[in-house]
Amino acid sequence: MNIMKKHFLFSLICCAMVLGVFGANNILAEDDEGEEHGGDIVYTYPLKAVIFSHKAHVEDIGLQCEWCHDSTFEMEALHMQEEAQFDMESLCNEKYCGTCHNGDVSFSTTTQCARCHIGVKGYEKMVCEGKVEAAEGEEIDCGKEGKHGGAH
Repeated sequence: MNIMKKHFLFSLICCAMVLGVFGANNILAEDDEGEEHGGDIVYTYPLKAVIFSHKAHVEDIGLQCEWCHDSTFEMEALHMQEEAQFDMESLCNEKYCGTCHNGDVSFSTTTQCARCHIGVKGYEKMVCEGKVEAAEGEEIDCGKEGKHGGAH
């Protein structure tokens, strides 16, 4: 990523944080469930599981949808995990999440792993709590709550 693009992204994020401190992020209207921001996305490929929080990025920091969805990510949830290069190597080379999570704009993709990587247990807990659906053809044993399975 060239230096001008890094400075531009850094400036955008700084402005968004300043606006968030002064309440400008309240401009986003919440729906009845409070998820105007797009909800959480849990990636299950190439490994289980990585969570992306729209709330943390949109509501808490104040980023605008088009800042990421204009060029870095497709609007369709989970579309990126279908691409062969959607892996840690690409993130470390400032693609996808690594566009901002490079250590300059935000924490690096090579540090603080547990902030995004929730693992198999975290994924299964989210499925059992009904926060995400099980992957297609997958069955999760939720103890006395029964089994939760993805579409076949």
